[in-house]
Amino acid sequence: MTFVLVACGLAWLVALPLWTGDGLASPFLALLAVVVMWTPAAAVLVVTLLQKVPARDRLRALGVRPLRPLRRTLGLTAVGLVAPIVLVAAVTLLAGALGLVHLDLTGFSGFAAQLERTLPAGAQLPPVGVLVAAQLVALPFGALVNSLAALGEEVGWRGWLLPALLPLGTWPALLVSGAVWGLWHAPLILLGYNFGRTDVVGVLLMVGGCVAWGVLLGWLRLRSGSLWPPVVAHGALNAVAGLVAVLVAVGETPDMAVVGPLGLVAWGVLAVVAVVLVVTGQLGRRPADGTVRVVASTP
Repeated sequence: MTFVLVACGLAWLVALPLWTGDGLASPFLALLAVVVMWTPAAAVLVVTLLQKVPARDRLRALGVRPLRPLRRTLGLTAVGLVAPIVLVAAVTLLAGALGLVHLDLTGFSGFAAQLERTLPAGAQLPPVGVLVAAQLVALPFGALVNSLAALGEEVGWRGWLLPALLPLGTWPALLVSGAVWGLWHAPLILLGYNFGRTDVVGVLLMVGGCVAWGVLLGWLRLRSGSLWPPVVAHGALNAVAGLVAVLVAVGETPDMAVVGPLGLVAWGVLAVVAVVLVVTGQLGRRPADGTVRVVASTP
C-alpha cells in the first residue's frame, strides 16, 4: 500500500503545474509527462529504503538483472518489441472493418491533411506514401527510445508491484496491478489526455486499457523473470499508439476510447490474447531458476 500511495501521490504532485496552469496546452506537458512516468520508480526507491531491502538484492528482485539465460531474455524482449505493434495494427484494422473508424489505406488522406497544416505557406508535401512507410519502418527504433521513459513505470508496475501481489494468485496479481497502473494515470486523464474525457469515464477507460495490456506485459515479466521484455513492450505500445492517426481518412475524428490502443476494441483483441495464453498454459509458466521473487510482503 505504501508503494501505491507514494507512486500516485508523486504523480499528482508532478502534474500539479498542469492543473494550476494551462492544462494540456502547457508548453511543459511533454516534460512533466516524462517526469510522471518516473514516479513509480521513485516510489520503489522509497519503499525499498523504508523496508531496508539490501542494495545487492534490489536489482535482482526487480528483474533488472541478471540477463541470463540470455536466449530467453532476448527472445521474450523481441516478443515485447513486436507484439504491441502487431496488436495495435490489428486493433486499428478491425475497427476499420467494423465501421468504427473510416481508414484510408491507400491515399492516407487524413495523415496528409495533418502534415499540410504544419507546412509553411507554399511548401510542397513529399509523397505521403513514403512518409507513412518511414513512420512504420521507424517504429522499432521509436519503441526503444520510448523504453527509456517506460522503464520508470515498469520498475514500479512489473518490477515491484506485480511480484509483490503474486501471493494473491497470478490472475489477481495481474488484474490488481493493471488496475492500479490505470488509476495512477488519473492526473493526466482527468485533464483530457488519451481519451479527451475529463471525468470518471476517462479514468475507467484507462483502467480497462491498462488491465488489458497489463496481462500481456505481466506475462512477459513472469515468463521471462526479467524486467526488460515488459519495458520494451511498454515502449513499443507508446511508439505505435498514434497508428490510427496515420491511417485515418481525412475528415474523420477517431474516438480513441473505442478505436485507440487502450480503447474498447483493444480490450477485445487483448482478451483473445489472454485466452490464448491460458489455453496454451503460458500464463502459469515461470522460470525454473527462481528469477521472479517477491521483495516485500505488501505492495
